[in-house]
Amino acid sequence: MSQSAFDPFGEPVPAIDPSIASGRASKWLKTAGTSMFWVLVIGIVLARAVYFEPGVFSFEHAVAWAQGLFAAL
Repeated sequence: MSQSAFDPFGEPVPAIDPSIASGRASKWLKTAGTSMFWVLVIGIVLARAVYFEPGVFSFEHAVAWAQGLFAAL
């Protein structure tokens, strides 16, 4: 006998047959989503490597920006 599951409001949640829940579409979507994520990660990292300028993202610029923000407030 399976254990009953309840949602946050106390209503019983119907049991799902595991053979129905895992289908080909869900496996394909998981693979496609994972692949898209890693393609985006690699693209962003490569773009950062290509367009990187060492002086642009310095700590002094960040401090000056923060001081300008606090002065505006």
